[in-house]
Amino acid sequence: MRIISGSYKGRRILAPKKLPVRPTTDMAKESLFNILRNRYTFSTVSVLDLFSGTGNISYEFASRGSENITAVDANASCARFIQQTSDDLEMQINVIKSDVYSYLARGAANYNIIFADPPYDFDTSEFLKIVDLVLENELLADDGTLIIEHSKHTDLQEHSNCFETRKYGGSVFSFFNKNS
Repeated sequence: MRIISGSYKGRRILAPKKLPVRPTTDMAKESLFNILRNRYTFSTVSVLDLFSGTGNISYEFASRGSENITAVDANASCARFIQQTSDDLEMQINVIKSDVYSYLARGAANYNIIFADPPYDFDTSEFLKIVDLVLENELLADDGTLIIEHSKHTDLQEHSNCFETRKYGGSVFSFFNKNS
């Protein structure tokens, strides 16, 4: 994987092959950040990266100037990899090893951008549970956006807070806010 833009533009990060991950493709990631760049000033946003895997999305936010980033993953190897990489690159990423649903239920903070990249084989109800927990526990700022990455075989548009979807190959980003 590589960092697409910002102070670490072009930097390649090699994750161990044994990690149980499916990183967001460069094409999809670049498209997502082009959308977000038009909505937010990265240096002022707080970011929550759920099911963070290799930390691909967190590194991209950090490279673009975000300083308030929390990455959550239940896999200890993934959490260690993100922590080591962010330390090596001197990025301000708060890494938490936790089940995502448990973390969301605690409702500890408020974020401008929440990105979730759960396994594509989740049942639709598991994806929608993420949306409901974020909204019920008021984790999204008033101007905030929740983005869930999923396969083209999953449809999350039925949720009343879904205001947009974007397709990139086999990947889809569904966007949610508090007011849809």
